[in-house]
Amino acid sequence: MSELIEKLNWRYAAKRMTGEVVPQDKLDNILEAIKLAPSSAGMQPYNVLVIDKKEVKEKIHKIANNQPQILESSHLLVFAAWEKVTVESLDKYMNLIATTRGVTVDSLSAFHTSISGGILSRSEEVNFQWAARQAYIGLGHALVAAATEQIDATPMEGFNAAALDEILGLKEKGLKSVVIMTLGYRDNEKDPYVKAKKVRRPHEEFFINV
Repeated sequence: MSELIEKLNWRYAAKRMTGEVVPQDKLDNILEAIKLAPSSAGMQPYNVLVIDKKEVKEKIHKIANNQPQILESSHLLVFAAWEKVTVESLDKYMNLIATTRGVTVDSLSAFHTSISGGILSRSEEVNFQWAARQAYIGLGHALVAAATEQIDATPMEGFNAAALDEILGLKEKGLKSVVIMTLGYRDNEKDPYVKAKKVRRPHEEFFINV
């Protein structure tokens, strides 16, 4: 069994955490993995809020079904998708490509036109759902990266998104929360699922060869 598969077998969605702080280098590696996640057209149409302040986690705990991991976590990550994709955000992305790759913005005109004709021609709701799906790709990278660092990570959708957006002032930032994830260390005494076997559908039932 490869080291990666061993780490993925080790990980699970921890229900209780100890409150121990995740070392900065491990946190940085997880965040870098999110940043390196692929996204449609490479635009990364979402942001990740990194929360470690107790008072902020206490507010979020109340609107997230009082899930204890939020208070017991070292850090809480909030994946928030862009509410709108604008001409300005597209132009900013083109400038970033040009600067990073040492090319002119004019040389990217065909790519600009392609994105404009696709993404910018859609409704705001369609683009928000598209952006949210890109955020989930980042979430997947975060879960795998956390496992490789042997940091417990628990993804959560059970929260009041409108209330969370208000707590974090996301509307003013042009963002909407879509999913959150706690980072920390499992509590071997309090978590009833620490020793539970991982339940997954059989390989031959799950995968379909075509």
